[in-house]
Amino acid sequence: MNPPNLCIAIAAPGGYALDRAQFERGIARLQAQGITVHNYYDPDRVHQRFAATDAERLAQLNAAAQDPDAQVVVMLRGSYGMTRLLPDIDFRAMADSGKLFVGYSDITAFHMGLYAATGAMSFAGPMILDDFVRDEPVPYTLDQLWDCLRGPVHTVRGAAQGNPAVDVQGTLWGGNLAMLASLIGTPYFARIDHGILFIEDISEHPYRIERMLLQLQQAGVLEKQKALVLGDFSGYRLGPSDNGYDFDAMVAYLRGRLPIPVLTGLPFGHIRTRCTLPFGAQGRLVSDAEGFTLTATGYPTLAALSGCANPVLPAQGGDNV
Repeated sequence: MNPPNLCIAIAAPGGYALDRAQFERGIARLQAQGITVHNYYDPDRVHQRFAATDAERLAQLNAAAQDPDAQVVVMLRGSYGMTRLLPDIDFRAMADSGKLFVGYSDITAFHMGLYAATGAMSFAGPMILDDFVRDEPVPYTLDQLWDCLRGPVHTVRGAAQGNPAVDVQGTLWGGNLAMLASLIGTPYFARIDHGILFIEDISEHPYRIERMLLQLQQAGVLEKQKALVLGDFSGYRLGPSDNGYDFDAMVAYLRGRLPIPVLTGLPFGHIRTRCTLPFGAQGRLVSDAEGFTLTATGYPTLAALSGCANPVLPAQGGDNV
């Protein structure tokens, strides 16, 4: 039996495309690789800083989830907007659609809400902007997505000096730290015990990162986890008043205070070279002096959706777009 072609639906629950021509070129390049693209984002519907009004962006998300041909819903971009939609999202309908939802940053709120409401898994991974439209695509970032969606096992490797030796297993979850902190105390904060929590953020000073992590600790979240894995936290600026307090000093403080191991070096965040992580999968984290391996299993894949052992996906090695 020949596997079906890959069909991607695009929805924009947050920000809009700053370069319309680039966005259109990106779709054309995906189509040139044999991918069917069903685009529910209309560049003419920009509203303030959003891709459209709240109602229109919710309608995009619903249409993408209801698309009978699409297996994957890839979000246009992050920025901000998902939080506005959370009370009106029918998460049960999202889960029942069987779609593989992909995005990161602001999309963390969707991952959390979906899992909290239904236990359904989704994917912290690349978005149309800018991962699929770059003039020079990043092979690692796109290969990570296709490898993860193929399944049934997905592996991410990281390296950093000073990580503790660990060998733990648990539910893999997390995403953008600011989004996670914003959801504490809401129905959309997934209560996960014995988890492996991964986090990232952009343009957040180390003291703000520390403050949000202490908020998670004081809310009783971190003590229930097996490990905390830090991705990229670039884009901040230190000042003279920091007096030696930098990212490394912050990590050292957390390692002395938090009741769980803290690792750095995860290739995840607002960076060009980014891994894909299945939110809600079963994870195993093994770390030593040379680095760590994070392995995910037990998550939905394209093969399971199509009933085919080898669904058609773009070739690996940077030819994805």
